[in-house]
Amino acid sequence: MSELTLILERPIITEKSVAAVQQNKYTFRVRGAANKIQIRRAIEEMFEVHVTQVNTMNYRGKGRRLGRFQEGRTAAWKKAIVTLQPGETIAIYEA
Repeated sequence: MSELTLILERPIITEKSVAAVQQNKYTFRVRGAANKIQIRRAIEEMFEVHVTQVNTMNYRGKGRRLGRFQEGRTAAWKKAIVTLQPGETIAIYEA
């Protein structure tokens, strides 16, 4: 169980992701090395729901200026959109 808690970093709560809840789609920021099978198992065991589909997207870090001469990058991250069976919800979004 401890491995599964490391896969999900946090839910993504934006205007677009909250609107997708109407279609039973929930958005999470996940560990970059996690695959769809691991994400599905983590969601099903942590929230006791049934997942029908998992879509993932990788985001590269963007270049940023750090003062006049220094350049840096933001962190790269991975997003997962999880579709649940009809009638099931995740309580974290209902606040």
